[in-house]
Amino acid sequence: MRTPRLAELDWLRGLVMLLMTIDHASDAFNAGRVFTDAAFMYTPGTPLPTGQFLLRWITHLCAPTFVFLAGTALALSVTRRAANGESAASLDRHIIARGLIIVAIDPIWMSLVFTPGKVLFQVMYAIGASLVCMAALRRLPVRWLATAGIVLVLGGEALAGLAIWLGGGKPTVVGALLVTAGDFGWFIVGYPLVPWLAIMMLGWAFGRRLAEGGEVAPARLAIAGVASLGVFAIVRGLNRYGNMRLLRDDGSLVQWLHVSKYPPSITYAALELGIMGLFLAGFAALRKAGASAAPLRILAVYGSTALFFYVLHAHLLIAASMLLGVHGKLGVGASLIAATAAALVLYPACVRFRRYKSAHPNGWARYV
Repeated sequence: MRTPRLAELDWLRGLVMLLMTIDHASDAFNAGRVFTDAAFMYTPGTPLPTGQFLLRWITHLCAPTFVFLAGTALALSVTRRAANGESAASLDRHIIARGLIIVAIDPIWMSLVFTPGKVLFQVMYAIGASLVCMAALRRLPVRWLATAGIVLVLGGEALAGLAIWLGGGKPTVVGALLVTAGDFGWFIVGYPLVPWLAIMMLGWAFGRRLAEGGEVAPARLAIAGVASLGVFAIVRGLNRYGNMRLLRDDGSLVQWLHVSKYPPSITYAALELGIMGLFLAGFAALRKAGASAAPLRILAVYGSTALFFYVLHAHLLIAASMLLGVHGKLGVGASLIAATAAALVLYPACVRFRRYKSAHPNGWARYV
């Protein structure tokens, strides 16, 4: 069974890697960074400066796209390797091992720069733990997984409320790891497993469709994206369930876009997956048209070395801001310049790593 590498997936992944770099550059350099992406982080009525808010908001696309495409890539990889004769047990071992390695990146490596002195479980935990779960879940029919993913997205707020109720009105460690997120002083969970696993399950279903040789037409991707945005508009407009209690203060654009990421609400997931669907439709159309412009080739480099880039970029940005003596002291412009500089500095390393990984498909690099 053929499972060709689709350029649009790498282009999209590369784009969100660069957007992510902007957010982490803002974390390192920006004195006015807005970080109010949950009900417990925001006091209703607090002004949200438009420029600072949008600098943060444009990066919301990153995590859902990473997780969705991780599910897609897993489906394509499993299909290819199974077709080449690899056993189910061997596939399970690889998926679980890679998942556990990715989980370990957060507390061992990323915590050093994001939360010094504390243990942080964020997007690497969500992706890695979801991969471990997919070692078993991948055996379920695709329609079941897709349906379960949608149900978990829609029911996420109810599950979070139940977990908090069972914890006596506040998150527990287990509840935070699974559904609520939570800050326990030395231990912080930003990305609970279940809602992000739901997005990976949707990505797996999409990947299986691609693996079976049924390329999804750009028009269908666009329709799916618009439908997802329609769900966002309805739920955000009602301003009740589905917002993880981060409700609109008014009808301004900023308040409409001010959705809960910690944990992800229906409005957050629908908005970002909708935008992702439109970008994917556009990139798919470009590939079908034979596009090969330099910007797309550059995006492909970052997109095909995403984890390698991820584990280096934040440390580079934080170190630079510290060495320059401007950590958290500048503004939006400095953040954009820093993000651009970090991407340029790491680009040659990404090119070399991609070549190495291609030359050693069965080596240690396949876990990265």
